[in-house]
Amino acid sequence: MLSHISITNYTIVSSLEMEFAPGMTVITGETGAGKSIMLDALGLCLGDRADPKAVRHGCDRADITATFDISGIPAARQWLKNRDLDGGNDCLLRRVITTEGRSRAYINGSTSTLQDCAQLGAMLIDIHSQHAHQSLLRKPVQRALLDTYASQQILASQVEQLASDWLRAQRELALLAGSRDEHTARAQLLAYQVDELDELALQEGELAELEQEQKMLANAEHILSSAHAALELCEQQESGTRQALQLLADEANSGPAIDGARELLDSAAIQLNEAHSEIQRHIDGVEINPERLAEVQRRLEDIYDVARKHRVMPEEVIATHQRLQEELQSLAGSSERIEELTADMSRLANDYNTAAGKLGKQRQKAGKKLVAAAQEVLATLAMAQCTLEIALKPREDTAPHPHGQEDIEFLISTNPGSAPQPLGKIASGGELSRISLAIQVVTASGGTVPSMVFDEVDVGIGGAVAEVVGGLLRDLAAEAQVLCVTHLPQVAAQGHHHLQVSKTASKKSVHTDLSRLDADGRVDEIARMLGGVKITEQTLAHAREMLAG
Repeated sequence: MLSHISITNYTIVSSLEMEFAPGMTVITGETGAGKSIMLDALGLCLGDRADPKAVRHGCDRADITATFDISGIPAARQWLKNRDLDGGNDCLLRRVITTEGRSRAYINGSTSTLQDCAQLGAMLIDIHSQHAHQSLLRKPVQRALLDTYASQQILASQVEQLASDWLRAQRELALLAGSRDEHTARAQLLAYQVDELDELALQEGELAELEQEQKMLANAEHILSSAHAALELCEQQESGTRQALQLLADEANSGPAIDGARELLDSAAIQLNEAHSEIQRHIDGVEINPERLAEVQRRLEDIYDVARKHRVMPEEVIATHQRLQEELQSLAGSSERIEELTADMSRLANDYNTAAGKLGKQRQKAGKKLVAAAQEVLATLAMAQCTLEIALKPREDTAPHPHGQEDIEFLISTNPGSAPQPLGKIASGGELSRISLAIQVVTASGGTVPSMVFDEVDVGIGGAVAEVVGGLLRDLAAEAQVLCVTHLPQVAAQGHHHLQVSKTASKKSVHTDLSRLDADGRVDEIARMLGGVKITEQTLAHAREMLAG
């Protein structure tokens, strides 16, 4: 429910803070005092379009924050959690508007889009005003309201899921079937390419080994000539080193320097001997073999040719082979997938028709019951001449539809003999508010929005009918928080809480204030609404009687 609102520098409001409680809260005040300002500000938090002219004169920006207690609204808590916006039991919707035309929206302190604010707001509060926020005009809301009244939300969700699964399968099947010829041609090309690569049978690491071998075979004569020359030099150097060691072996040659020289020469002789052995091993591994060279070159040319055909580097041939094999396998499975999808669509269609047929019957039954109950309430609201109808029109397309087999629309006729028409085309603002009120009262036990706001739903009525409207709103407050802007004392007297809007003007500015009335204040305000400018003891007594009743 709405628990708090803060408004700063909005139209004629300088600063306003107000706490709200459960039950029915009435908002009254003189004409022009600004009773609807709070609702307009609240609408901005719920995603309404902003007008920079609404910023209070002389200020740079307007700032509005609405706080909701969502401890009892699991859908809203889950919505926030899914977007990492969870803030516990409280949810803060904030809107900032500047005179330059910029507007920013926040949910629990995080910047958000107006669409998100509106989506979340629809779970928190429903504003019933003169058309502007009238959710009952929207066909999706009408459908959801009927399904809720029929207690068929689970079945409606099943129908939606079955239809979505069927449509998804249909799109995939159309994609596969539409490109079947293209797939066939592609499969033939892939089969030829894969066969060619299978025949090549290039192994991991083979390319590098072949290139190394080809390099050695092509330069075998030069390699052997250089190696033999190096081998001969090693032999000469080793022989000279051994001779030097023998010359220094004489006992006459002693001392640290000579000892160090002998160690170095001995080490050099050993290393030269090892180098001689390595060079010899290298020579033994090199042969002049023109036949093997030609074979290696042919193998490399085959690899390079295939790489050029596929426009890849030779090192990428193996990866290309694997990729083409996988694509060929996927295309080979497309025919099987088509058969699978066809069977799935048939099964889903049968399940959908069963569920949607059952849902349609429940909607038809609940629709008649809802209309009958709403008509009774409308009769008490001086709208007995109105005829409400819930039209369930079968869809022309028999394919599974997420919202069922019928299109749902609430229709109304406000004059006897007139054909029922959509609510938005026929009902006036006051009539629409009363129609909505009647439907909300009838469906309240089925899970209404936690908070509802009614902006002058008593337009065009008075007397006993006004008292009925007040009673209906009070009854509705047993199921949800109700805020009602009214100019009728019969409605105001029914509230659990009473807020008064007042306007004060000076030569330089105009201020609007909102205050909570105590018991005596309520008597005075009801008396003002009853008697106008001059308040008599009789008027005050009448006000006390209304509040006591």
